[in-house]
Amino acid sequence: MKAIIIREFGGPEVMKIEDAVRPVPKADEILVKMYASGVNPADYVVRQGGNEILKPFLKLPLGLGLDGAGEVEEIGNDVTGFKKGDRVYGIPNFLGGTYAEFIAAKANQFAIMPSNASFNEAGAIPSCALIAWNGLDLGNVSAGQRVLINGAAGGIGTLASQFAKAKGAYVISTASKHNFDFLKQLGADEVIDYNDENFANLLHDIDVVFDASPVPNEDARKIMAGALKDGGRFVSVQLAFPFSEGFLNILAKKNAEAKMIRRELDVAQSLTDIAELIEADKVKIVISKVYPLENAAEAHAEMETKHVRGKIVLEIRKEN
Repeated sequence: MKAIIIREFGGPEVMKIEDAVRPVPKADEILVKMYASGVNPADYVVRQGGNEILKPFLKLPLGLGLDGAGEVEEIGNDVTGFKKGDRVYGIPNFLGGTYAEFIAAKANQFAIMPSNASFNEAGAIPSCALIAWNGLDLGNVSAGQRVLINGAAGGIGTLASQFAKAKGAYVISTASKHNFDFLKQLGADEVIDYNDENFANLLHDIDVVFDASPVPNEDARKIMAGALKDGGRFVSVQLAFPFSEGFLNILAKKNAEAKMIRRELDVAQSLTDIAELIEADKVKIVISKVYPLENAAEAHAEMETKHVRGKIVLEIRKEN
């Protein structure tokens, strides 16, 4: 089979398509014939050599890719709930890599993909969707609350905004001006330009902040914390950007709490719940561009601009 492997850390050029051994699923795994893989910011972080969190785990050579969609090709002896030919989406084993024609992964990390989605659409979202789902859960988002989604036009943000809206929240999104109409079409009640010099004055009475931006910004973080109501919640995806003492002091004055995203959830059940929202047309999958597997370097170069609307997808094989 073909797979993208890196044998050194560096720029997009270190990604090479190689012949690899097709994996054999263990008793609790499924073998997935991959059709599409999402391209995520963590992919280029890994390709570059990782951050403080990831570096200890990165051993060359390794594959890239955090999520994807395909068909079940084989089933481990202990697996129930799947059969050959099922259309599934999910995440690989840790650092398992989805930029490949086949992957073996724990069955409980996959679910039946939305019936109204293509492989490219379904493959675009699992990792981002799970982070967004987990973030709103950590924020305890509920109907009627004012929820601020920072970085709302990106892969995580577009989904978090829609999930919050589906929960009945009043959604305030931050983005650059050219994304205003786009985010309103996704259901945002308000859209605020994070570059506006009056940014701090535009935010008030927020129950939950979900910072989905891949770009750390201490000043913006403090401004958003200052806009929280007493007892509010702040959730961030920026694991490599710890909360500062100054930021935590702002929260303490508001009896508010801050949490970093973590993957402590039932992956298969969460993906099943997300699929139901997509099938009910409550959530739209936003794809910026689709690249063939051999053009993965171009996909990474575009992702690294940090101005992608929605998701970039690698098409591993054409859907019939």
